[in-house]
Amino acid sequence: MIDLYTAATPNGWKVSIALEELGLPYRVHAIRLEKLEQKEPWFLALNPNGRIPVIVDRANSDFAVFESGAILLYLAEKTGRLLPAEPKARSVALQWLMFQMGGVGPMQGQANVFFRYAPEKIPYAIERYQKETRRLYTVLDARLRDHEYLAGEYSIADIATWPWVSIHAWSGVEIADLPALAGWVERIAARPAVQRGRAVPATVESEARAEEREKAGAKLLV
Repeated sequence: MIDLYTAATPNGWKVSIALEELGLPYRVHAIRLEKLEQKEPWFLALNPNGRIPVIVDRANSDFAVFESGAILLYLAEKTGRLLPAEPKARSVALQWLMFQMGGVGPMQGQANVFFRYAPEKIPYAIERYQKETRRLYTVLDARLRDHEYLAGEYSIADIATWPWVSIHAWSGVEIADLPALAGWVERIAARPAVQRGRAVPATVESEARAEEREKAGAKLLV
């Protein structure tokens, strides 16, 4: 059994989607970011950085893993799935995984902050991060013109990247003129395991909670 500590964010969805794709049994512990539960001592004992997601593998001596990319890699290696075994193919998958971790996630996360959450609208910052997010999207689109999935076959690289690109409109970035990327988004969204994982944690955010999230601003981006 795996305990998943998560919230409804792109980084959280990566792990719940992977768990659903792999069919691994897991328990969900929804972390209330607006209450800063991720900063409480018990959570920091699992992840010193105070961010979701975190897993605890009860079948492996209660081993805790933090950082969404590290969790995806751990789950892929644990099961021997969603990551090619052949060295070159494995490297390709890891390259695209790192592309998301070092590029798409951080840049789109900042686009979210300045476009949606910042108390002061700073045009330079909004344009900077939206343009860089868009540039990264064009790299993905070029790759996907000749490949059904980022690493050729469906892998943790796709699982890491899809939750971010799927909310592109929230960042103020459109992909209608990037047909390969748009098709990839739709193709992955149609997977039943992705739909189940995207719904974790199964909570409906009230208007009051949404207001709390906006007030918290950048603290909520994990």
